[in-house]
Formats: sequence, structure tokens, C-alpha cells
Amino acid sequence: MTNELRIETGSWDELGEIAGHIRHRVFVIEQAVPEQEEWDGRDQECLHVLAWQDQRALGTARLLPDGHIGRVAVLAEARGLGVGAALMRATIEAARQSGHTEVELAAQTHALAFYERLGFSAWGEEFLDAGIPHRNMTLRLNPHC
Repeated sequence: MTNELRIETGSWDELGEIAGHIRHRVFVIEQAVPEQEEWDGRDQECLHVLAWQDQRALGTARLLPDGHIGRVAVLAEARGLGVGAALMRATIEAARQSGHTEVELAAQTHALAFYERLGFSAWGEEFLDAGIPHRNMTLRLNPHC
């Protein structure tokens, strides 16, 4: 088994079955997010990103048309291996290529430092989403990179 990660981007029709499986494991099973909150009906309009190692998908994220990044999920056994950072870099680059000048996300508070290392800045008050504390974060993009 190699350690090299491969990033794949595509539509929900192309990647949804695998991305949905990862999100279900991380959010619904592990974090007890209610099914109706996880499946918000917006997946068809998003660009989806998967991180693969060999033949196994380890993580996913999505980019909404307005430049919001969401549903960033990495399987428990793959955390700490750089999967989340690789997913985020690919999603940020996709946003840049789409012409966005900034990206936003709602980060679970335990993950604030992870996003700060990627250049995001937190703003606003802490809030609950699906019973989990979050803060909004923004990253301004340099369109020339």
C-alpha cells in the first residue's frame, strides 16, 4: 500500500455514493447528526471532492456555488495523516479556479486550529449546528496563485 493520496473532484452523480457513505459514517454515526440535517438537499449543486489512498476513499468535502466549503469529513482511521489538509487544499483551489475571491466555512470548534493552519480566520460568535459548537471562518484567495 502506498501513502500517496489521490484527489478526485466531480458531481454528486459521479461521487455521491462514496461521499455519502463517508459523511454518514462521520456525521450521522460518529457525531450523531440527525439524518435530516445531514442531507440538506444541496448536494446536486455542489462540487464534491474525495481523497483516496490506493483504492479506498478516506475523506470528502463539498464546495457550494457561493464559495462555502462544507461537509468536510475524514474517516476516523485516516485522521492525522494529512487527508483533511489535502482535501481542503483541493477544494480551495477549485474555488479559486471558479473565480471565488474568498471561501467560507462553519468549523466545528475542535477543528479551528486545523483551519487556521490553512489560513482561515474565525469571526463571529460560537453557535450550535446539529448540537455541535461551530464558528464561521473565512479565507481570502489570491486569484493569481
